[in-house]
Amino acid sequence: MADQWEFKSETYDNCNCAVNCGCQFNLPSTHGYCQSAFVGNIVEGHFNDTPLAGLNWAALYKWPGEIKDGNGKRQIIIDERADEAQRGALETIISGEACKPMSNFFSVFDYTCSEFCKTLFLPIELEANPELRTAKVEIPGIMRSRGKPIMNEFTGEPFHIALARPSGSFEFTDAEIGQGMTTVTGDMDMAFEDSWAHYCVHHFNQDGLIRERSRLTAWLGGMSPRSGE
Repeated sequence: MADQWEFKSETYDNCNCAVNCGCQFNLPSTHGYCQSAFVGNIVEGHFNDTPLAGLNWAALYKWPGEIKDGNGKRQIIIDERADEAQRGALETIISGEACKPMSNFFSVFDYTCSEFCKTLFLPIELEANPELRTAKVEIPGIMRSRGKPIMNEFTGEPFHIALARPSGSFEFTDAEIGQGMTTVTGDMDMAFEDSWAHYCVHHFNQDGLIRERSRLTAWLGGMSPRSGE
């Protein structure tokens, strides 16, 4: 019998693109190459009989050009609190090895990478508030990141942008958009600031992305003849 699992993570991502990340708008990257850092907390999850809820994780990626052109580099970081079974389960899921090919972003990104760094097991401090578009990440010796809302230069207030992907995405159905600053040292050395950040729920199982109708996508769906998707 194939593995049965669920991975539901509240995730913060900061990449090097400007606030029109080509991944989400079917456009080229801002700088002609891609770098990204995903950090999440699993709110619900299991891998067969192994529970995963409460654990943190991170996945760091670098591509020398566009993601679709491949030759990327990846490193997985798993919460040091995970026991041996949980470490193996999370590494399998984040490696994209436990689902239908190309059915979630872990699998897609795995396909576009050719270099895989050693998986690390470290403390991962994550504080993220999707509603406020704020985040703080600390992974000792490896990563530091801060997320913030985009500010309206005329009013000085946070500028609220949300992105709905009711179909066509292999990552999420909706996300809150902000800006971030990230520095990474070690095998995945990279740094960017005031660049694209998003907050989303990654909800996957062995068959791929689980689509859930959030308040935002439900409202948009009600305005569209494709609302049955």
